[in-house]
Amino acid sequence: MPKGIMADTMEKNQKNRPLLIAGPCIIESSELAHQIAKEVQAIAEKFGMHPIFKGSYQKANRTSHGSFTGIGRKEALEILRSVRDTGMQVITDVHETTDVTEVADYVTHLQVPAFLCRQTDLILKCSDSGLPTNIKKGQFLSPEACKFVADKFRSGKGKEVWMCERGFSFGYNDLIVDATCIPRIKEAAQCPVILDCTHSLQKPNRSNGTSGGNPDLVGTLAKFAFATGADGLFIEVHPNPKSSASDSESILELGKLEQVIEAAMRIYNAS
Repeated sequence: MPKGIMADTMEKNQKNRPLLIAGPCIIESSELAHQIAKEVQAIAEKFGMHPIFKGSYQKANRTSHGSFTGIGRKEALEILRSVRDTGMQVITDVHETTDVTEVADYVTHLQVPAFLCRQTDLILKCSDSGLPTNIKKGQFLSPEACKFVADKFRSGKGKEVWMCERGFSFGYNDLIVDATCIPRIKEAAQCPVILDCTHSLQKPNRSNGTSGGNPDLVGTLAKFAFATGADGLFIEVHPNPKSSASDSESILELGKLEQVIEAAMRIYNAS
């Protein structure tokens, strides 16, 4: 689909339906990616959401040097393209300006990780790609400072930008989601806001070299998101979280996603 038409289609979809950005933390295999994508699409469409399959082709931000970073750049990107070729929209992280041109040929959306949300060159490169971009708000950034992040993006060629809230650092190993954050980001950045229901529950940088989490509370944050005006949800899912190659302690079991979305959409439809 031409980028201009795709952007127009996304703008229309976004006005009418909340977004569901969901998938595994990292691409592990073609079979798993297509299984998850099919289920995410079915659940989103059942409850009136717009689905986008999420999968990282490579993980650059790992607690330990021994943590899994991917199955291989080219293989993972080809899997993302194969999901895109089914007609589903696909988003993945980019970490450096040199990634953007290559990755844009495989997906429909780009994502800037939270730890890179102030990287001007990267944000401008994403903007100039013409692809809608989800920028995760750093755990160190105020809601009001999101204005400058979104303005950077809009100063380039791109116009379709979202901010993604994922909690504020609280002490060394915890995150807090502020109940006022979503409307404050929307007011400051003047763009749609997504709540990352997975990483907002992380327990980062633990002494064992991994990040923990609390997936049992993903449903609570999903309802909270729509109660406070979010435009969509970001949720990492896996059929068997314990076997996930990345973020196994924070990822939601795929079989529980429908229940989470059903409850959250009751809040959305009542708002």
